[in-house]
Amino acid sequence: MSSASPIGHVLIVEDEPRLAAVLGEYLHAAGYSHDWIADGAQALGAFRAQQPDLVLLDLMLPNRGGLDICRDLRKESAVPVIMVTARVEEIDRLLGLEIGADDYICKPFSPREVVARVQAVLRRHRHDPHGAPAPGLLIDEDACRASVDGRALDLTQVEFRLLRTLAAAPGRVYSREQLMGRLYADHRIVTDRTVDSHVNNLRRKLADAGGGEDWVRSVYGAGYRFEP
Repeated sequence: MSSASPIGHVLIVEDEPRLAAVLGEYLHAAGYSHDWIADGAQALGAFRAQQPDLVLLDLMLPNRGGLDICRDLRKESAVPVIMVTARVEEIDRLLGLEIGADDYICKPFSPREVVARVQAVLRRHRHDPHGAPAPGLLIDEDACRASVDGRALDLTQVEFRLLRTLAAAPGRVYSREQLMGRLYADHRIVTDRTVDSHVNNLRRKLADAGGGEDWVRSVYGAGYRFEP
């Protein structure tokens, strides 16, 4: 590694050593640090230990598949995930499953293309340099608090998770099903109307604090996105 600080850390979950090595070399050249896991059963433990900025996740892995890993990641984190698959026809199926991946790439691919996708996804996910995903909005994840221009938002735990999830990826559309997975870690049964109610409450509280009620926008037939 060079003496310069890395611009981000990528966890590569891939069972092909040569491919993982090439990806690592290109990521290193682009300024990223990385680690490699070949066994799907070790992926979540590695993620929790490293807290990477992005996960490159192969679909077909020994001992545990990428779909299950991605679903579990989404229950505890909004970290960007790029799924890697060997078959083009799997892309539509992955999109239909709404597992929460941010992008998909099909083998064989150019390592340069993968690095470009990593850079693009991280740009979408990262907040501005001052930590504000919207003008005046501050989100303190450690304290589970949020404020607009210094005015505290009186949010429930579910509303805070909703705001944190949406604001972490401005412009990204989350389906109601995806939001359910982020908001309720105990797999309780909730309906679309429950998610809509939380969204309406969050919009009202944002507006009451001086923020934009339209920061959380509806996307007809798809879900919601954060767009300040």
